[in-house]
Amino acid sequence: MDETRQPHTPHAGHETTDVNVWAVGKFAIGLVIVCVVSIALLFGLLKFFQSREETSVANTVDPVKLFPQPQLQKTPILDLKAIHAEEDKLLTGYAWVDPKQGIVRIPVDRAIEVLAKRGLPTRNEVPQK
Repeated sequence: MDETRQPHTPHAGHETTDVNVWAVGKFAIGLVIVCVVSIALLFGLLKFFQSREETSVANTVDPVKLFPQPQLQKTPILDLKAIHAEEDKLLTGYAWVDPKQGIVRIPVDRAIEVLAKRGLPTRNEVPQK
């Protein structure tokens, strides 16, 4: 037989025995039905959970009365800004610490300047034995 020649095909067209069209169609129909049923069940479950949430007791509970201290901050950003403002006021302002003894608080920048002029205090060295 000559290997360079293609075999003669008596009928032009496609192979009809490879794929069972009816089985593929039934599978596709079954897949669509399962998807629709699953979506319907999930939608029903969502509605069930939403109805339970509306009748829940958690919406009527005041957490301030229910939970013990310490509690979460209601406005953490505003509280942090207030803390920073108070710290800045202490670090940059003058104030009396103890008026009877004449102790005052000065700004940090001024305290650094005063300390640089005076120098750091030193300790008296104890003679070694």
